[in-house]
Amino acid sequence: MRFYSGFALTNDQSFFENYLKHSEYTVAGFSYGAIKAAQYAAEAYERIDTLQLFSPAFFQTKKESFKRLQMGGYLKDPEHYLENFVTRCFAPYPIAPMNLGDNDAESLRELLYFEWTHDLMDRICAKGTAIEVYLGVNDEVIDVSGARDFFLPYATVTSIKRANHFLQEGL
Repeated sequence: MRFYSGFALTNDQSFFENYLKHSEYTVAGFSYGAIKAAQYAAEAYERIDTLQLFSPAFFQTKKESFKRLQMGGYLKDPEHYLENFVTRCFAPYPIAPMNLGDNDAESLRELLYFEWTHDLMDRICAKGTAIEVYLGVNDEVIDVSGARDFFLPYATVTSIKRANHFLQEGL
């Protein structure tokens, strides 16, 4: 299994153990990592049976002012931005132990401005890859409703009640 971590995170796959398919033919990603996983699945030449997207970064329905505010906050004080970001990822529950990794403004820009397209999804589906999307209904980070509507024609979409961005239902 190939797993892509979320923005500024490392070793975050343990949060998704209850859902992960541990197969050499599975590609998975969380949040920003879901973007990377989908791009990989679309371009890869090897067999991929399942693409698992956990809380995929879905900001294409957000206003430009929201994206500029996020970028400005990061550029002004990356450490403070990441503290707030992690708090929102775990809300409404306490922050669980996790590991921060490398981060930079360009990755955040890619996350905020990435557009999930029908072409990307069609290319993945055309390879015979099954797509699974997992969304936390109480996710305070992404546009859950917009993501659900977008992915439904291409994927099995699982909405987890009371779950946050990390798909935690309570700690």
